[in-house]
Amino acid sequence: MNRTALAALLADVSAGRIGVDAALERLRHFPFEDLEFARLDHHRSLRQGLPEVIFCAGKTPAQVAGICEGLVVASGGFLCTRATEAQAQEVRARFPEARWDEVARTVHLRRSGLEPLSATPVLVVTAGTSDLPVAAEAAVTADACGARVECLNDVGVAGLHRLLGETERLSRAGAVVVVAGMEGALPSVVGGLVAAPVIAVPTSVGYGASFGGVAALLGMLNSCAAGVTVVNIDNGFGAGVAAARIVTRPGGATA
Repeated sequence: MNRTALAALLADVSAGRIGVDAALERLRHFPFEDLEFARLDHHRSLRQGLPEVIFCAGKTPAQVAGICEGLVVASGGFLCTRATEAQAQEVRARFPEARWDEVARTVHLRRSGLEPLSATPVLVVTAGTSDLPVAAEAAVTADACGARVECLNDVGVAGLHRLLGETERLSRAGAVVVVAGMEGALPSVVGGLVAAPVIAVPTSVGYGASFGGVAALLGMLNSCAAGVTVVNIDNGFGAGVAAARIVTRPGGATA
């Protein structure tokens, strides 16, 4: 139940097109639905503009599919993150139209009628191909939040000319998500080139002294470029949500 659907339901009741009992039936699981193993927060879309997202790690395939069913009834779609192939197969057996992205580890059933809410794109930038799983999660998430998404891959500081040749794409972005491992230098470089907010995502890509992404995290937190903010290691989901809110929020970076 999102803001648009609730407003339409109240209008139908007010106009007499639907009875009170029927309206109450539609709101039966509002604001949350107890599945015993999970409590679905159907109020979240009203509070935050995005329905609850399913973090699949630690859940059985049947649990993930059951949560998806509840979300479809309430909001018309769902987004699953950190999904395994077994979880994706279980979900797609019930919702064949859902899209399984093996790289992003996401399963996404787009809500009907959801169109990009901003002409200004979110640009997701990767330092290297090894960063693609986290970047793809950010891209799918931003898309699911209603943002228009573009991707720019493998433009890390080891070959800086690859990035400098894309200044036009960088300049037209409303928010830039920069995903990098190793020493995590790329967000500082991008931050020095663009006026848009930069969301840095450290990844756990690197050799032993990278400490599973801690080196990149610390490098990004110590960025000398203004306007760079940082999410947790491998948190493509958090970066995607934040970037989408920047470009789709009324009065935000819209064109």
